[in-house]
Amino acid sequence: MALKLPDEMKNAVNNAMADRAPILMAAVQEDGQPYMSYRGSTHIRGDDEFGVWLRNVEGHTASAMAKNNKVSLFYRNTETRLAFQIQGRARIVSDEATRRAIYDGSPEVEQNADKDYKGVGMIVEIDRVIQRGQVVHARNESEITAPAPA
Repeated sequence: MALKLPDEMKNAVNNAMADRAPILMAAVQEDGQPYMSYRGSTHIRGDDEFGVWLRNVEGHTASAMAKNNKVSLFYRNTETRLAFQIQGRARIVSDEATRRAIYDGSPEVEQNADKDYKGVGMIVEIDRVIQRGQVVHARNESEITAPAPA
């Protein structure tokens, strides 16, 4: 069975910037060290993947994908007390239609930060969702360690 991110989490991700709860992403750099940065452009592209617009094509996150495509994203909203971690695999998109769709799907404030459209699109395929130390959703159902929260 395919992973299907719940609507509550989809809405949280899509509204993260407006809710002042930007997504924190970690990627492993070429030297093996993790690198974390806020990704305000993160948005849902379906039941099991995110789109992320990277303004700096030569930055840590984009350059890391060639050696290690595993990433982790963290969402935490202190007002709603919703928090979860996403683990997945990222790839830089090569076709213009997908690149444009990722840019267009990003919040306006993020688009305005790259008005010249010089960045690159990235897709993150979700492998698992973790809440309170438990895997609550996973691409491979045998990895689920706790029932999904109600």
